[in-house]
Amino acid sequence: MDSCFNTVSEQLTCHTAELSNEGCYTIFTYGDIRLKFRAPYSLEYYDSVKKWNHGYLVVMAKYSHLNEVEEEYIDLIPVLDELLMDKNAFLSQIDRVVVRYPDKLSALTDGEN
Repeated sequence: MDSCFNTVSEQLTCHTAELSNEGCYTIFTYGDIRLKFRAPYSLEYYDSVKKWNHGYLVVMAKYSHLNEVEEEYIDLIPVLDELLMDKNAFLSQIDRVVVRYPDKLSALTDGEN
């Protein structure tokens, strides 16, 4: 997992993971690993990452039934456990997480993490 992500405005570190969604699925990508798991049915998009803590994310998300983004929590530990992945080895490589949609030209802003 030594690939780095490039954006129009900045070079992200090699220790940066990406968060996005495809319909009602959350996509968490780091290097060549892409995790895809169910998200709330009304999720429209992730707006920003407020905090990253070794597998636990605090994010701002937009839902179809709300007019504004709201704080949401994502715990990757159960997903990694279900996949029988070495969660400590995987998560220890990640320093930050940004919201990024591949069809966008640049990464969306991320919070302090």
